Amino acid sequence: MTKHGLPKDFLWGGAVAAHQVEGAYNVGGKGLSVADVMTAAGNHDERKITDGVQAGEFYPNHEAVDFYHQYPEDVKLFAEMGFKSFRTSIAWSRIFPQGDEIEPNEAGLKFYDRLFDECLKYNIEPVVTLSHFEMPYHLVTKYGGFRSRKTITFFTRFAKAVFERYQDKVKYWLTFNEINNQSNYDRAFTLFTNSGIQVKPGENAEEVMYQASHYEVVASSLAVQIAHQINPDFQVGAMVAFSPVYPATDKPSDVLKAQRAMQARFWFSDVQCEGEYPTWLTQYFDAKGYDLDITKADLANLKRGTVDYLGFSYYMSFATQASDHEDKQFSYNESRDLVTNKYVPQSDWGWQVDPEGLRYGLNWMNDRYHLPLFIVENGIGAIDKLTANHEVHDQYRIDYLRDHIVQMKLAMVEDGVPVMGYTPWSAIDIVSASTGQLSKRYGFIYVDRNDYGSGSLARYRKDSFYWYQRVIATNGADLSLDGEHDDTKA
Repeated sequence: MTKHGLPKDFLWGGAVAAHQVEGAYNVGGKGLSVADVMTAAGNHDERKITDGVQAGEFYPNHEAVDFYHQYPEDVKLFAEMGFKSFRTSIAWSRIFPQGDEIEPNEAGLKFYDRLFDECLKYNIEPVVTLSHFEMPYHLVTKYGGFRSRKTITFFTRFAKAVFERYQDKVKYWLTFNEINNQSNYDRAFTLFTNSGIQVKPGENAEEVMYQASHYEVVASSLAVQIAHQINPDFQVGAMVAFSPVYPATDKPSDVLKAQRAMQARFWFSDVQCEGEYPTWLTQYFDAKGYDLDITKADLANLKRGTVDYLGFSYYMSFATQASDHEDKQFSYNESRDLVTNKYVPQSDWGWQVDPEGLRYGLNWMNDRYHLPLFIVENGIGAIDKLTANHEVHDQYRIDYLRDHIVQMKLAMVEDGVPVMGYTPWSAIDIVSASTGQLSKRYGFIYVDRNDYGSGSLARYRKDSFYWYQRVIATNGADLSLDGEHDDTKA
């Protein structure tokens, strides 16, 4: 440990997802993914999911920011910032274009060989997500995505292929990105991007979600077992979106509602970290009459395939309160049951900014799982302005990240929470997953491209680039803007 309490091998870095940066959606034998059939939207609009690629529609992920061709320049910029790690994903449909092939696509494998080699050249450790909203679209149209048990086989075949190929290049893996987003099952975007599912008229969306999610946690457990057979040194993690749900008041029913909300959001990590379903959830299935396809073999695999660490994103916190007509289960529907927290500000996209919630979350997960934790996403989407001198003065981003790093350090130094690393979202400007916008910018590096696909794609360092460079160089000791003083040392 350093004098300020952070491990000397702490994995500072940045994060992206393949479908949000790579572009080249039909290059090198790549097949369509679920991201490739989603149009652009606006600040508070849902992206439209089309039946295949339709003429006259704009699909921002098709070109994204052209990382596929420009990654050498981008990785060099990451190295200039001092990255120790780079979290990205492997586009499933680059490796298995349809998803159900027997043999992988060699051109896709070679691309990631080149990318990981470029990272390792600068001593940047790849942190690789297997499924980050990038399911092959063919698996949706033919099998219904994770409606089908067969998709477990397709996923594990993909996992085995990349584990074998990159066993000497990648140590840190994550199975499913933000697997618990689909606890918000009434939102079409989350079920489609996570599981390749569109709910049919008359279906119970919650029951559909639980069945698909079961197949996913089984697929994750099998992937963990395959990984450890191929390379015992692999570290394979689960990944959840951590947004704590606070009770709106100290009224007991509000506390019970918030407790159920947390249970509903984090049973995914309960199963992946602990290897079994929580008792409240099996009782819930019975109460709701959900007859799910859960076999004894599945339950045995969940026990055998628990993860080595827990990765998570943290952007905001939520709040909820009980209604006057709660059922006995305090059933939680995220689209209906959230309320505004008057004690925290909101971003331009309505996200409740709550740095202290990160410390709370780190302690909550440490108390619950007793595993190393990895903050693999944390950031704020904002409208950045490029000056005539190609500068971006994003003090709001520095303030956001600084406030969250302060809370991370407090959790580590004062509370003893084991945190492996910190990879903010995002390393470079990307296509927003939720809105398809480029104007909702997260990166340390500005990309000259707009929401309509125009721009030179030139890269420019923002003010936050230089600030984060100093943070990494001092292992988190200097969080000041100008480097002259820092009163945030834990």
